[in-house]
Amino acid sequence: MNTLTLAYPDSTVHEATAAAIIRVLEANDVEPEIVTGPKDALAALLRKNEIDLYVAAWLPDEDADLLTPGVTPLGDLFQPGACCCISAEDTPLSSIADVVRAGPELSRTIVTPQSLEAAMQKVLETYGLAAAGFTLKVLPDEEALAELNAALTRKDLVLMPLIQPCFLFHQGGFRILSDPQGAFGPEQHARMLLRPGLETELEQDLLDELDELMLSVKIISAMDYAMRVDGMTADEAAEAWQRGRLIPR
Repeated sequence: MNTLTLAYPDSTVHEATAAAIIRVLEANDVEPEIVTGPKDALAALLRKNEIDLYVAAWLPDEDADLLTPGVTPLGDLFQPGACCCISAEDTPLSSIADVVRAGPELSRTIVTPQSLEAAMQKVLETYGLAAAGFTLKVLPDEEALAELNAALTRKDLVLMPLIQPCFLFHQGGFRILSDPQGAFGPEQHARMLLRPGLETELEQDLLDELDELMLSVKIISAMDYAMRVDGMTADEAAEAWQRGRLIPR
């Protein structure tokens, strides 16, 4: 098989993940034809077997609807996950459970990416934050990230609902709060999805290499930062990582 259709959702995190996969394919003389777009549109194409390789489904919960009959998950690239952070590294707060006791210097408005609205509503209920005066300001994901980044620059003390990987984790300047009640749910796993029958069409060596490929949230966060802040393309960021010039932190 010399070509295959590779799809990933419209986001720099998924584009960075796909770039690492594409380098493996090209090294094995497989030329990918790239399809990108909203996740719902890609899911429809996957159901019609019009996508060979989907990068990447977050399982078992986030993208469970993509596991239609015959679709095969492959690999375990990294473990994405939602978390709540606070925009200071030296804060005495270490857990979401501590937040209800925070002083007035901590903003009671929580700028929240739209994709995390349901999760943060559960956090408010689980930890009694709503009763303590905390409210969500829900924005489209990119607008929320921009506002949270601006708050970091201003050194405002705010809560920051985020999903790892994300360029802000490479940038730093904040602390991840523990979630002792497990309000954000179980850990997810980023996996590739193969259309029905693709396993028999690809060389076993390539399948093994893809299955064994190990990335991490730190690597993807570093690539996301390189793309958003340093102006690299996804391919340039993937090459920089492969050559050891992109150091995760």
